[in-house]
Amino acid sequence: MSGEDRQSQLAREHKERQAKRAEQATKTKRNTFIGAGAAVVVVVGGLIAATTLLGGGDSKPAAASSPAPSETAAEPTPSATTSAPVAPSKVSCSYRKDTSGSPAKKVGMPPGKPSMKLKTMTITTNHGDIVIDLATAQAPCTVNSFAFLAKKNFFDNTKCHRLATPENSGLALLQCGDPQAKADGENPTDGQGSSGYVFDDENLGGIPYTKGTVAMAQPPEAANQNGSQFWISLGEETAQLGPDYTPFGTVTKGMDILDKVSKGGWITNPDDITGDGGSNAPKIPVIIKDVQLT
Repeated sequence: MSGEDRQSQLAREHKERQAKRAEQATKTKRNTFIGAGAAVVVVVGGLIAATTLLGGGDSKPAAASSPAPSETAAEPTPSATTSAPVAPSKVSCSYRKDTSGSPAKKVGMPPGKPSMKLKTMTITTNHGDIVIDLATAQAPCTVNSFAFLAKKNFFDNTKCHRLATPENSGLALLQCGDPQAKADGENPTDGQGSSGYVFDDENLGGIPYTKGTVAMAQPPEAANQNGSQFWISLGEETAQLGPDYTPFGTVTKGMDILDKVSKGGWITNPDDITGDGGSNAPKIPVIIKDVQLT
């Protein structure tokens, strides 16, 4: 091989390595953008920073299924359940105390026996109703948690705090469910609030994250840590995510509301403690007035 050919080969290999690093960086950013709750707290320059993901201070999505609810400390995370429906008579759910230190609005623990008859969740917002067709058979414990929190008026007057778009993150989704969020683009801890309990993942891979899919949010590099935060896919870009977030429904009414919010843009939060702009708020405020499951 001549010197000129060798130089060309080295240049080509260098370019390929750069492309791989760029691809990996983009993948890492996307994977760590969907989370909730303060899963990990680190000290940087004397300041405390909590690692959070898309939709509010947790890590990866988590669901729940096993014995009756308890308030014991979180145990080693079990493997996620499959998307196949479970016989209604055999379904039971387990919820554990959230020991991550995330700020919580505690309203108790959901019952261990879920209702398998719930079909629809209606989120009443300041812009109108968003209606979701629930995958109760595939994610019974996730739906059970929402039913419990809705009865406790947990979501009433809360704000959707995070708008991800292809321009700011490569994704397209709106994240809600943080009871502490101010969604003003200024609060550094938006995305960390929770319900005070966590539960395991369900239905992973059961529903693709295409436009209209509704799924749970949880902390980066975590599994089985679902709480109260959830996100709604606003575009096909989100379908690129791996099956790490519990999908539990699909929007059947109200996508026009979400499209309007998405097109309205976002407020960059320069003080976001995650350092990734993860809690950028929608410029058009979305306030949840009520949640009902029927």
